[in-house]
Amino acid sequence: MTLPGASGPRIDHAQASSAFIASPPHVEFHDRRLWEIRRKRDAQCQAIAEWEQLRSLASAIKEHTLTHLSQYLEQFERNAAANGVAVHWARDAAEHNQIVHQLLGLRGITTLVKSKSMLTDECELRPFLARRGIEVVETDLGERIQQLDDEPPSHIVMPAVHKLRGDVAEVFGRTIGTDPANSDVFYLAEGQRQHTRPYYLKDNVAGMTGANFAIAETGSFVVCTNEGNADLSANVPRLHIASIGIEKLIPSVEHLGVFIRMLSRSALGSPITQITSHFRAPRPGTELHVVLVDNGRSERLGMADFWTSLKCIRCGACMNTCPVYRRSGGLSYGATYSGPIGVIVDPTFNLRKYSALPYASTMNGSCSNVCPVKINIHEQIFRWRQVIAERRQLPLAKKEAMRVAGRILGSPRLYRAAVRAAAAGLDHLPRFMIYNPFNAWGKQRELPATPPLTFREWYLKHRGGPP
Repeated sequence: MTLPGASGPRIDHAQASSAFIASPPHVEFHDRRLWEIRRKRDAQCQAIAEWEQLRSLASAIKEHTLTHLSQYLEQFERNAAANGVAVHWARDAAEHNQIVHQLLGLRGITTLVKSKSMLTDECELRPFLARRGIEVVETDLGERIQQLDDEPPSHIVMPAVHKLRGDVAEVFGRTIGTDPANSDVFYLAEGQRQHTRPYYLKDNVAGMTGANFAIAETGSFVVCTNEGNADLSANVPRLHIASIGIEKLIPSVEHLGVFIRMLSRSALGSPITQITSHFRAPRPGTELHVVLVDNGRSERLGMADFWTSLKCIRCGACMNTCPVYRRSGGLSYGATYSGPIGVIVDPTFNLRKYSALPYASTMNGSCSNVCPVKINIHEQIFRWRQVIAERRQLPLAKKEAMRVAGRILGSPRLYRAAVRAAAAGLDHLPRFMIYNPFNAWGKQRELPATPPLTFREWYLKHRGGPP
């Protein structure tokens, strides 16, 4: 298995989450909001008798496409070109950014209005263009909030879900001149709309979108939104650039319906997105360019244990159900992709930097259970832990702690002694000896009271058997 080199400082997820956890109102809202969406997702799925068959079918379609990816990429390029679309290939983020910059520079474009795209965040396109004098304006409400606050998105689908209304009012008041004391959601949304819409009408402006799905059979691609901003970005300017990861391919139009039925139900608990836009050819007098981006995806496709992460349709269902993500916030992951899907994707970009993320999981398996394309997320998280240990990427403290824990858990006698000692300590030791910097579990929570009997003691007492 080929993995990226170990370089750069490690992201300390536990430490990075401390700022978010320090604000109970934010944690409470974040946890409650995402769990509410998870419950809506469950209701929508249960209303479709064939939901599990759809999951299996979607997973099979993705597996077939990924195992024949070169064939479908060539078919997409051939059909897109026949439609009048200019197709570009980018091996990595640097090449993607250079292609986009060249397209803009040759046409004298100084403003780029773009809809939501995790791929462009992954490629760090916005700062790249800003350094070269091109203003990039995020037109998705959540992405615009994050841009104005100089923060990355914290969620795949809801970029600013970690913010309260008052936070948004403060950001808008500081940056676009709305009343910072007015946190009415309609007022804030309208304020952002009035501030952003004029950018579409500027001279020398281009539009950019991502894509949810690209269809090899037709050379077309599909963008799903709830705000309509992608359609404005694609249809008002004379130049439309679409950045598409190569894993977004599906074979034909007949397969699209499977994913459209599943995407919004998994992401938001709604039957469908407000707008599902199909782009096939440039409008008369305009240009349409597609940039197909690899950026490590081919390498991941060759990883026997992790290639199925490329099936992901970016719905965020795994994030909404994850107890660690819900209580730590997406920014604590220090990466474009956070939550369970980020935990298995991020180490493919930089093993050392993201080596702590696979430990930000309770391994409860809920992420795999809700994944619409049946990615075995929790199993891949466990495998990453093994790889990190094999590659000697564990911090010394964790390595020693796991060595001691392994010895204790491997010996029934030592384990029982440790349980008795821990119970006695919790019951009798002074508080400062339990809640101190060495007890990471006690930093943001009260440890539970010890039960009068362990399960083994209870079992022997009530069911009998040898001690």
